[in-house]
Amino acid sequence: MPVDDLPVNRFPIQVGFSVSNRKFPRATDRNRVKRLSREAWRLQKQELHDKLSIQSRKLAVFLIYTDKNIAPFSTIQGKISVILKKLAATGEPPAPPTATHS
Repeated sequence: MPVDDLPVNRFPIQVGFSVSNRKFPRATDRNRVKRLSREAWRLQKQELHDKLSIQSRKLAVFLIYTDKNIAPFSTIQGKISVILKKLAATGEPPAPPTATHS
């Protein structure tokens, strides 16, 4: 369903998660990372959800897990927290980290 067709007060945020098939060839590992990420998002989304509802705004977010190892839940939760705080503060996604070449 297009983002514009969703009721604002019920679904102001759509979120998706992706994990690389190349970095995690086993589906169980990919599913674990996505499960941990979804849970971290679920536990912390309320502030952003409330802000978007008040402003009658909608947001679609897609997060891509790029690490080569399965991080502990506390690490994933911390990174999701940073993303949510930046989204709540600006309403725009945070800029991706820039690669440094030597």
